Amino acid sequence: MTADDLWVFGYGSLIWRPGFDFSESLKGRLSGFHRALCVRSFVHRGTPERPGLVFGLDRGGACVGMAFRVEARHREPVLAYLRERELPTNVYKERVLSVLLADGRRVHAVAFVVDRGHAQYAGKLAADEAATVVARSHGRSGPNVEYVVSVHAELKAMGLADRWLDDVVSRLPHVPGAGAASPPPPA
Repeated sequence: MTADDLWVFGYGSLIWRPGFDFSESLKGRLSGFHRALCVRSFVHRGTPERPGLVFGLDRGGACVGMAFRVEARHREPVLAYLRERELPTNVYKERVLSVLLADGRRVHAVAFVVDRGHAQYAGKLAADEAATVVARSHGRSGPNVEYVVSVHAELKAMGLADRWLDDVVSRLPHVPGAGAASPPPPA
């Protein structure tokens, strides 16, 4: 590991489908932000006319996700890839934040935090409202249901509980293979 290695914090589809080479991955805890289904997706899981919902890091609380170490020689190409993937409409702000790794190390990791002032910020929704939006939305990366069910399944596999998300998913139509597939990026 070198000082120029890059750490990336994933909290949604980046957890299981980072889309870049990494040399190490561990669970990590980010304080000051929580995972929320709070971003209207105009590209990957919805359209401007019928937005879907995707996860964002919203302020307050804490979030357990995955931290990935990228070797220094891959730093710039990985950052370029992440910016293209996560910032097609600039609803997220790229930040470098302190993450506590499962092994006790503290690292500075790139994370994408929702911009509450952006038109795509949905805020906190009731579970039934979120499920209705997700059930009817589809973007260039596929059905919104597939994305939400897949993130939910991965969080459960990591041993993470989210009662609100459980409620949303319980209201969605079944998607064969969701949670087992590698869905495209979320934005």
